[in-house]
Amino acid sequence: MYMHLSGMSETFLPILPCMCGNFRRTSRALTQLYQNALRPFGMRATQLTILQALTRTGEVSQRKLGEILAMDSTSLTRTLAIMRRRGWIQERPGKDRRERLLRLANPGQKQLERVLPAWEKVQSRLRRKLGEQLWNTLFQLTHEVTRIVTTQGGSL
Repeated sequence: MYMHLSGMSETFLPILPCMCGNFRRTSRALTQLYQNALRPFGMRATQLTILQALTRTGEVSQRKLGEILAMDSTSLTRTLAIMRRRGWIQERPGKDRRERLLRLANPGQKQLERVLPAWEKVQSRLRRKLGEQLWNTLFQLTHEVTRIVTTQGGSL
């Protein structure tokens, strides 16, 4: 069953027979929830995720960032171009001319600080609805599924 956080009305939502389909549907629903909270700040959920990742990694190659986020190169390149234009990230050449090293720029850190209260509000509302145990289990489960698929996907 799917709970709408705004009106708290319950709507029947069938469980799909495919793990991928269920995860993608959940991802779209969560993305919409976070996008609505971030919209007033001119930011998209994917951009927030990249800024958060860069705060944890420090300087990282674009290839490595794509691996960390399990994000395809085309989508990542397109999103990074927008973020670069806004001054949120800095880029420099790596050891060879194909490698690009990325890091969070000061305006990106300020933008992250600006959106943090809205992000925290969504996080805490969802956490409260799920309950602490389910919230923690879901974090562990999604991390483990991602780890298995990204490291063993071809051999499953």
